[in-house]
Amino acid sequence: MDLRERVLEVAREAIEVKRRFFEGELEGVLEAARLLVGTLRGGGKVLIFGNGGSAAQAQHIAAELVNRFRKDRKGLPALALTTDTSVLTSVANDYDFSLVFARQIEALGEAGDLAWGMTTSGRSPNVVKALQVAKQRGLRTLAFSGGDGGQVKEVAELCLVVPSEETPRIQEVHITLAHILCELAEDELF
Repeated sequence: MDLRERVLEVAREAIEVKRRFFEGELEGVLEAARLLVGTLRGGGKVLIFGNGGSAAQAQHIAAELVNRFRKDRKGLPALALTTDTSVLTSVANDYDFSLVFARQIEALGEAGDLAWGMTTSGRSPNVVKALQVAKQRGLRTLAFSGGDGGQVKEVAELCLVVPSEETPRIQEVHITLAHILCELAEDELF
């Protein structure tokens, strides 16, 4: 297969996964928008976390909320729990890597906040544990996952599952979904 055909094949795969997700999870997407807007409208903050590419996406989403997405508007309270290397490494060293997000939620999370975890497999122990701690503390919980949803599907109040086993395709849907949620939040709040 030549490179041109490969590019088109990958693009078709990505489009098909997005089509299946958004057609199958439209009501869940709307519920996620209500969850995000309700949190922000109620004075809560958004705590976002994940590993690897999902960690980068957590930072990306927090930046869209704190700064701006499409509209010039006041900043919205959001924090990526993936950015403080001192906290991450001290928790991983002194306790366990599975607690790197949970400890931050214990310290920063309050009832009425939203804990938003992302894991392409649904099985990341630190994301699962953070969502469990968040629920215990009275936070609302949202998860983005892939495959069969994994453990986060059982833990999160709302879990949106991308119908794919391919990590790149799952991540592409996650960032598209996050952008849609940011846009809907701006539309509702400003």
